[in-house]
Amino acid sequence: MTDQNRKAFIKSYGCQMNVYDAERMGEALNAEGYDLSDSPEDADLVILNTCHIREKASEKVYSELGRLKKQKEAGKEKGKELKIAVAGCVAQAEGKEIIARQPAVDMVFGPQSYHKLPELLKQSNNTKHVVDTEFPVEDKFAALTKRAPKAIKQRGKTAFLTVQEGCDKFCTFCVVPYTRGAEFSRPFEQIMSEAEALANAEVIEVTLLGQNVNAYHGLDKNGKEWGLGDLLFHLAETRPEFKRLRYTTSHPRDMDQRLLDAHRDIPEVMPYLHLPIQSGSNTILKAMNRQHERDDYLRLMDKIRDAQPDIALSGDFIVGFPGETDQDFEDTMDIIRRVTYAQAYSFKYSPRPGTPAADKATQVPEDVKSQRLTELQALLNEQQIQFNRSKIGQEMDVLLERFGKKEGQLVGRSPWLQAVYVDAAPEQMGQMVRVKITTAGANSISGDII
Repeated sequence: MTDQNRKAFIKSYGCQMNVYDAERMGEALNAEGYDLSDSPEDADLVILNTCHIREKASEKVYSELGRLKKQKEAGKEKGKELKIAVAGCVAQAEGKEIIARQPAVDMVFGPQSYHKLPELLKQSNNTKHVVDTEFPVEDKFAALTKRAPKAIKQRGKTAFLTVQEGCDKFCTFCVVPYTRGAEFSRPFEQIMSEAEALANAEVIEVTLLGQNVNAYHGLDKNGKEWGLGDLLFHLAETRPEFKRLRYTTSHPRDMDQRLLDAHRDIPEVMPYLHLPIQSGSNTILKAMNRQHERDDYLRLMDKIRDAQPDIALSGDFIVGFPGETDQDFEDTMDIIRRVTYAQAYSFKYSPRPGTPAADKATQVPEDVKSQRLTELQALLNEQQIQFNRSKIGQEMDVLLERFGKKEGQLVGRSPWLQAVYVDAAPEQMGQMVRVKITTAGANSISGDII
């Protein structure tokens, strides 16, 4: 049986980089004759695109694999073959161990290998288990560009565009340098070529992606180096189709003046910035190897708000990092009170095997971590609600992206990345509409189209 008319289901966990990777895998599979399915039940190929950042990431993957094994066995009885693949960061970290624990898996490949998916599928026809977790010398982005899929699938009016991948920071809690590799910046012309394709597909909002996206320093064909701020200025000047430009995720060390100028001078750059600090304690920041101190971060916040007073700030926080004292935790709460966040992500520290922090003897008791997280999240939630309420009575542009839970309701995003609910006709999907905000909740706002 050929691959023509077969169906593939891709389930992505975790970060937006994985969403981008899943889209590229879908395009590669589409070029091989696969249609994408919304459900694993009717699929001939299921890919779990995994993330190693979240707590108990591996356990969730193995639980899903157990369900897929039963589906595979049931399908065999009916003469249907199901291939199971594990991709992404858990695949990179655990490799052959995944197949040892769950032999029903046919393929395991890391985030640097997904461009070889068609070749891996062919290998799996002749080999029981295929594992590819090497960091190839070849540039996967160049390989994807050369493949030139028959068509770029339009997934609405928003799109991700990866410009940078990998990390050289080596925070002691993080596995990204080991699963995604060293920092790599895509060549300028590659990025512009993909941007042109997105513009031709009528995308109007683009989010530039990278593990440390503001560390971007790609070269063009003449050897000129471009920073992230340079990219934003160039896209705004040459791609009027893009009405909104965003980027994520940034590191405080890499916020330079050119990027601040982009927030000040480019209307298309949205007034939203995700800039994690993780902890407000200098002691813990040093233990985390964050390579900056709390006062550095606070000074940077002042510069950012000077450049764009209307900006919404988002952050990441880890509570209960090894050695964290009550005073260290209070320092984090103090940072949150000083900065005030429109959105934030917060987690209890959980050891990641192979990272330096995992072996520290000063692990914080679980009940202390839980208590601190509850207190921290209460403060963050209060700030988020206050920020949402501050928009009541304002008029803003909203890009409608999906259907709401109620009939006749569409959901879009504000410039500050808030979910906005409005009553609208289905044919307004994908449009930018002017909305006056009337109500605000903890996680969204709503209003009327004017």
